[in-house]
Amino acid sequence: MLWACILLPQLAMDGVQRHRADVDEPLVLLTGSSQRRILQAVNPTARALGLKPGQSLTAAQALTRGFATAEYDSVAIERWQQFLAAWAYGFSAQVSLHYPRCLLLEVQSSLGLFGPWPRFEARLRAELSALAFQHRIAVAPNPAAARVLVNVGDGLLAGDGQTLKRILDPLPVDRLGLSATVTTAFKRMGLRQLRQLLALPRDSLAKRFPAEVLGHLDTLLGHRPLALEFFKPADIFDARIELNFEVASHQALLFPLRRLTADLAAYLAGRDSGVQRFALSLEHRAGADTLVQVGLLSAERDPGMLFELTRGRLEHQQLPAPVLAVRLVARELPVFMPQHQQLFDERPQQNQPWEQLRERLRARLGDDALHSLGARADHRPERAWVSEPTNTLLPVSGPRPGWLLSEPQPLRDISLRILSGPERIESGWWDGEDIRRDYYVVQTRTGQRGWAFRPVGSDGPLLLHGWFA
Repeated sequence: MLWACILLPQLAMDGVQRHRADVDEPLVLLTGSSQRRILQAVNPTARALGLKPGQSLTAAQALTRGFATAEYDSVAIERWQQFLAAWAYGFSAQVSLHYPRCLLLEVQSSLGLFGPWPRFEARLRAELSALAFQHRIAVAPNPAAARVLVNVGDGLLAGDGQTLKRILDPLPVDRLGLSATVTTAFKRMGLRQLRQLLALPRDSLAKRFPAEVLGHLDTLLGHRPLALEFFKPADIFDARIELNFEVASHQALLFPLRRLTADLAAYLAGRDSGVQRFALSLEHRAGADTLVQVGLLSAERDPGMLFELTRGRLEHQQLPAPVLAVRLVARELPVFMPQHQQLFDERPQQNQPWEQLRERLRARLGDDALHSLGARADHRPERAWVSEPTNTLLPVSGPRPGWLLSEPQPLRDISLRILSGPERIESGWWDGEDIRRDYYVVQTRTGQRGWAFRPVGSDGPLLLHGWFA
């Protein structure tokens, strides 16, 4: 087996910064009591100003005041790790959060689907970058070794046990994941590399150190399996973005809205599902939240489409007060069925799938503005269809024209050709508007195809009732 470890070194900072439009703004995360605030994390722009983790807020403000602050939220870190685990679930059925700020994925079984590891790795990195999370990735035959390698270097690959041992042998003992007490004891004994530990008799190590030391080394080398609890994605998507200031316009809400819909799409892709109905809550300082319901006629998960549909609904919503936070909740996550497409699509840049066009029109014009043709149980052509606000298409039971004339017109073309017919329609006796007609598919001199009839028993001209496309 092959295991990939994805280290998220700046998870807390990334979780805060991805909700800000200006990613180059100096930003620090604070912890500690109100009397002594400490810088827990700083972004690269803040580090360039001389700020660093562990510094007091007072000392940082003495250096410069040109930086923003946010709270270091351990609960948010856990929430982001759960979100990324749901994303990773789309690439592997075995995803674990065994180590903090890390994702463990069994990737050997996924290579047949996503291609060789270099291609697979490139896709993982591209999607993590699109989600705005910094990362490091390493691969090893077991998850414990992958966790150690990701600290050694980004992109390391140990495809087998021999390669793994060659990489691990020269590693310092303080890079092996052992406790600080054990590492200090090894250094005092002059043991500074893994190869020196492995050269010692096991009995000596077992007598001098706790049993966990030998167990960890065996796990690292793949001699002992690591007990893992595998992640299962939740059935509800619930994400919230707290804004840095009060927002009173729809335009200023588009950035957090785009981030929320992109996160929803990534979550759905991980579960291999779609969404058909979700709610957008706009939280105000006082009063009830403004609720924007978004409903689709079929399950979707394209991020661009979800954003456009939500944006269309939002722009029709009157904001009663400035918005402080935006929350998106999706509870109905049905199975997603991809739309069948042609292998060779002509002019794809000018075409748009009917489903996406339908949803865009509904979002822009309203649910009741878009109608489609539905079938009615009546053989009379004038009464065989009905306009209804659904996505039902009119079933075809025979040759029927796409354009039905409001009043039949006589056909006096002497070169008229009858292509098929007659098809007799007799119906309507129960309501006093009965008809008895023989219908024909005809072709005019100019090549147009029409649908014409003659009342049963009549010798008059054919009456044109509709045109075929």
